[in-house]
Amino acid sequence: MKKDNRGKGSAIKSFLDRKGIHITFNAYGIKAMSSMAFGLFASLLVGTIFKTLADKTGVEFFYTLSSYAKAATGPAMAVAIGFALNVPSLVLFSLCAVGYGANELGGPLGTLFAVIFAAEFGKAVSKETKVDILVTPAVTIAVGTAVSLLIGPGVQYLMDRFGDLIMTATELRPFFMGIVVSVVVGILLTLPISSAAICAALGLVGLAGGAATAGCCAQMVGFAVMSFKENRWGGIVAQGLGTSMLQMGNIMKNIRIWLPPTIVSAITGPIATCVFRMENGEAVASGMGTCGLVGPIGVIAAENFGGAMDWIGLVLVCVVLPAILTPLVAWPFRKVGWIKEGDLKLDL
Repeated sequence: MKKDNRGKGSAIKSFLDRKGIHITFNAYGIKAMSSMAFGLFASLLVGTIFKTLADKTGVEFFYTLSSYAKAATGPAMAVAIGFALNVPSLVLFSLCAVGYGANELGGPLGTLFAVIFAAEFGKAVSKETKVDILVTPAVTIAVGTAVSLLIGPGVQYLMDRFGDLIMTATELRPFFMGIVVSVVVGILLTLPISSAAICAALGLVGLAGGAATAGCCAQMVGFAVMSFKENRWGGIVAQGLGTSMLQMGNIMKNIRIWLPPTIVSAITGPIATCVFRMENGEAVASGMGTCGLVGPIGVIAAENFGGAMDWIGLVLVCVVLPAILTPLVAWPFRKVGWIKEGDLKLDL
């Protein structure tokens, strides 16, 4: 007699739906990763800003703030991921311990993997027993720690080596890699995934971080200025200090609008690496662009930053060149009808 697996599969699907467990790329690759970036902002990135203030002012209190903020990086990422996955409160609190260990063992990407497993297993057992207050945190922490121990060091090693490869290649071939890194990270910034989290996972600092910053700024400032006629000052703020991701809906309708800022990123990237030797001192800031001015703050935080040419390069690469070049590059596209009036309109 054949077993009816359809009923079993239906029961599993019903259980997962009841628990809010949705095993999709959208849930893990977009929502969880994007939310993880907010955890990085609220801990590591803020800590970097305080550290920069401390270095510039010598105020000891800023060093203290920086130390505590950076120490909370793992738990902050874990809570952010758990929040994105809509975990129950007890699971969310338990993820703090998972995040601490996962970040120590596997860095940001290892934390993402470990917390996803911990969160979903925590959801699965939540409120399923009469001793939920013991079972849920125990399962959540045990699963997260087990995954961290199993894959964390390997993930961290691979990401470190890949990041080192990119940074070494950028040092050796600053023109070519300036183009590649700037264009790729700029595109990632506008896509609905977290360029900041990816840069953090790769540890992308130094010259490669400067190229990444150039690409992100080209996208944000470029879209903001290019769409000024449609979106006015609200668009400047929303895209220039917020995110170029707002244009994704319009890009899906007409992908050609993406060409001008992307072409400009291919110009400003090598200018950053070859002309100004611009570096970023904080990996997560390398993928932020002008969002809250975080990208430029990361550049200022770099060890070698401080001379007049550094400031000139920062302003030119991050703001002036994208603002001037993107409308110029877009002009022929508008002339031939590739970009039409209203193509960049946002619902602000």
